[in-house]
Amino acid sequence: MNLLEVKNLTVRYERQTAVENVSFSLAEGGYAAIVGENGSGKSTLVKTLVGLIPASDGTVALNGITRGEIGYLPQSTVVQKDFPASVTEVVLTGCLSGGGFHPFYTKAQKTLAKEMMALLGVTPFAKKSFRELSGGQQQRVLLARALCATKKLLILDEPASVLDPVVTHELYAILRQLNRERGITILMVSHDIHCALEQAKTILHMDRTLRFCGPTDAYMETPEYRRMIGDCQPEIHAHHHHHTHAEHTNTSAVEVDNI
Repeated sequence: MNLLEVKNLTVRYERQTAVENVSFSLAEGGYAAIVGENGSGKSTLVKTLVGLIPASDGTVALNGITRGEIGYLPQSTVVQKDFPASVTEVVLTGCLSGGGFHPFYTKAQKTLAKEMMALLGVTPFAKKSFRELSGGQQQRVLLARALCATKKLLILDEPASVLDPVVTHELYAILRQLNRERGITILMVSHDIHCALEQAKTILHMDRTLRFCGPTDAYMETPEYRRMIGDCQPEIHAHHHHHTHAEHTNTSAVEVDNI
């Protein structure tokens, strides 16, 4: 079953088109990474999927899940670092589909929050103020919060951008575990092409429109991939220059299967 189906999605800011005619579907249990250069529409796309930005044209359809049941982790720059709440309070807000604070939580919600805090290793900070934590600790708390909101779909916008390499490795290991053992579908924006290929089963390459959507190994044969790594590995780029752009460009509707 497809959890998410996007058809001909276009998003405009005033006269600027940030996302143009994007179509794809994400199967239940899938793990997809959205890649592309800065300003290619990656963050705008995920903000539209979770309902923070209205679509100008096209549709976003969810099957078996509401927008309020999507676990969403925004870019760290968006997060209010000076949050006056305790770690436990921050995680508990994920249990409310509308967000915000609530004085009364059910026993089940409190149990879920404790379980997610333990899974993310933030239980030792439970009573600490969120603003006292390091960037890596805050990111773990916010991921625990996102997991309280969903049993099915997690959307993350560059979750490792503020983390050091060790914490990044741990975070990705947790995401893999959630995908494989709990069957949580993951859609992640990543600026790190190597991590994206290592983690995800499917790659979506954005350049305002969708330039590629398919398995990671097929993506590695595309001009888009070679351009992304060209600065680091020019010999690979030179070796494959004979491929044409048209061979792998696909902006029509594509299926993202759970492969």
